[in-house]
Amino acid sequence: MPSGLTSLQFVTVGNPGNAGELSGAGAGGYGPDRVCGAVAYTYKMGKFEVTAGQYCAFLNAVAGIDTYGVYVRDMDTTYNQYGCNIKRTGNGTAQTPYTYSVANDWANRPVNFVSWGDAARFANWLHNGQPTGTLTGNPAQDAWLTEDGSYYLNGATTTAQLLAITRKDNATWVIPSEDEWYKAAYHKNDGVTGNYWDYPTGTNTAPSNQLIDPDPGNNANYAGHNGHTIGAPYYRTPVGEFENSESPYGTFDQGGNLWEWNEAILSGSYRGLRGGGFNAGDACLHAAYRNRFNPEDKVGTMGFRIVEIPEPGCAGLFLIGCLLSARRGRRSKYPLLFEHKEAKVTKRNEL
Repeated sequence: MPSGLTSLQFVTVGNPGNAGELSGAGAGGYGPDRVCGAVAYTYKMGKFEVTAGQYCAFLNAVAGIDTYGVYVRDMDTTYNQYGCNIKRTGNGTAQTPYTYSVANDWANRPVNFVSWGDAARFANWLHNGQPTGTLTGNPAQDAWLTEDGSYYLNGATTTAQLLAITRKDNATWVIPSEDEWYKAAYHKNDGVTGNYWDYPTGTNTAPSNQLIDPDPGNNANYAGHNGHTIGAPYYRTPVGEFENSESPYGTFDQGGNLWEWNEAILSGSYRGLRGGGFNAGDACLHAAYRNRFNPEDKVGTMGFRIVEIPEPGCAGLFLIGCLLSARRGRRSKYPLLFEHKEAKVTKRNEL
């Protein structure tokens, strides 16, 4: 992959102490009822979904021997038409470890076929400073790579094991809680209020799924009456492609592109998903729609984004270095250099 040290980009979600609102079937949507969106602290939400290029950097750092299955063959479009085109070579041994690559025209599209556990391991890797090493299969030895950090995974891969995982008190980079995700997507950013939009594009009108350049606003990647926003082979737009359709806090693609994991446990045996995706209808983008899935499953319509929680007593935001392997094919007001302009940079292990 072409080199280039870049970073995940975040936006500040403030107005701590805001009220939530009802979501679920009782609010005219889907899923069990719950009051969502109240968050008592300021945090940083990933501006974009985690991309195939960023996830590829993670794989090359820790998955030379893919002990915990953070890669699946379905990611390769040779094997699954909905893959994100991350390819793997090698034998997965100490002598010939796996290596991973993604083509330039895929690197800025969101990674998919990731389980909740994969997302938690990615978060742990960030928390631990993006180390490079070989997973041994011994969770105690692998703690410094992926098995401890923001979450104590300890080798967890099954649904039962992953449902038992909780965010640690000293967590820094994490999968969003449902409240963190909901607030960043729907809250009107108008102070400590319980005021929310119905859609994560700052409107109560369902977005169009048309890809127009320049973006006129209130657009998203989902399956409308006229079909997919874009078809084969990509299906997913580069993150931030709808450059004038951000949420009030400045996030992109919280409606459409991919369903995104959150930490919620629904109906006792599922982890939460929000936002709809390229194969979903516009109803799934609505604030009242609470989806769910087994946390061990890897599906082509599911991805994730990351939240940064400031460490106690630390007002600054630490930047995360990730390799971005491509420039976007079409022009946008937001070229995806993932430069963070909000906070002081603290050096970590550079990739």
